Amino acid sequence: MGCAVSVYAVGKKKTKKKSIIPEVSIFVPSMRVPAQCDLQRTLKGVIPKDLADRLTSIRNQIVLIAQDTDVSAIDELQQALEEYLSVVVGFTRKEFGLQDLIGFKWKNLEDGKEQEISVANSWFELLSVLHMMAMLTLVEANMKLIPKDSDMTERVVSGDCMRDAVDLLLKAAGYLDFCVQDVLVHLPPDVKNRLPKDLHQGILEATSNQALAQGTEIQLGLALESQNATLSVKRRLACEAVSYYGQALCCLSGDNNSHGTAKKHMSFIKWKYLEAKAAAYYYHGIIVDKGTEPSCHVSAVCCFLAAEELLAESKKASLSFCLAEPVTRTPPAWGVMKHLNKKVPETAAKKSQMYGYLLDQEKGLQVLPDLPEFQLSLKPDDYILPQAVLTWDSEKWDIPGQSLKEHLKDCEDGVETEEHNPH
Repeated sequence: MGCAVSVYAVGKKKTKKKSIIPEVSIFVPSMRVPAQCDLQRTLKGVIPKDLADRLTSIRNQIVLIAQDTDVSAIDELQQALEEYLSVVVGFTRKEFGLQDLIGFKWKNLEDGKEQEISVANSWFELLSVLHMMAMLTLVEANMKLIPKDSDMTERVVSGDCMRDAVDLLLKAAGYLDFCVQDVLVHLPPDVKNRLPKDLHQGILEATSNQALAQGTEIQLGLALESQNATLSVKRRLACEAVSYYGQALCCLSGDNNSHGTAKKHMSFIKWKYLEAKAAAYYYHGIIVDKGTEPSCHVSAVCCFLAAEELLAESKKASLSFCLAEPVTRTPPAWGVMKHLNKKVPETAAKKSQMYGYLLDQEKGLQVLPDLPEFQLSLKPDDYILPQAVLTWDSEKWDIPGQSLKEHLKDCEDGVETEEHNPH
């Protein structure tokens, strides 16, 4: 995978190798990984030992894989995270009263700085795990669109890779949608206020909409290569991408996006929104131009000229995105944008010349038509949490040792000891 593997390292240790500027087709807003925390001591005598051991073991495994490897270990990480969820989900059940027992630690690898946060809430842990699974899935989708023999001047992405990328984008949107609909609602206001920016509802929803928009954009690229795809289908896909990107912009604008990655995320959505509008106006113009009235041809020329202007703006926006920290590079044009970069200027020039006399005569008709709106077809995949491990439902818990009251007293004594013996 060439540079794609090294740049999307999940959290690997620093090396002396020269850093490579990452290539971005699918933008990954942030990567958060679990940090070491002493779960064994907190859980001693509270839940069965084998359950505590399992929780600690899997979490430590995730910490190690995320710290020391790159994305070649995504499958291993995803498996471990899914297995971990089947243990964590038990802590969220009210009948056990364990929701606020453990302070779960995570760190954000944003901008290369490890920003650590600890929250004593099992729903926070669930949210963090699902967010990590979504981000890893976006990383995987990005890799699908960057061929191993990456060429900076010409890019050809196979149909299979494009379809795989769409599946991964819908999967990532499913994780994020579940976070918003089924996890955030369980967090009390004080915990929500402490959440890192990338776990705020607006950011999660924006990223989900971005995934759906990019999935739609890739479908448009597939439609270009299909003899069965009509102009109407292409226009519909282009217009749907505009709607998804518009929703993502709306979600981001409701949050404070002055910090690093969120600022870059906003610039990515703005760039892609302009590209999507250029595509939509181009295909809308071709369909409108099929009418026989002079007004149809004037409207079509307005669409082509708008598409040309939007395309020029999108190239500036692309540069702004690349230069925003952390610096990235965009892949060479491929799919629909490779096609439009050639066709839009050609068509705008040709049709302006062809209907120049109409434009002079019908100045009152020179109004850019509204893009048609369609019911959005792509939806996030449905995600269902894994079943809790059977130990949570066993009638008799084998908990040797002490009662919860004694356990809590032990913890207090431990804190006092640490205070008196800081070394």
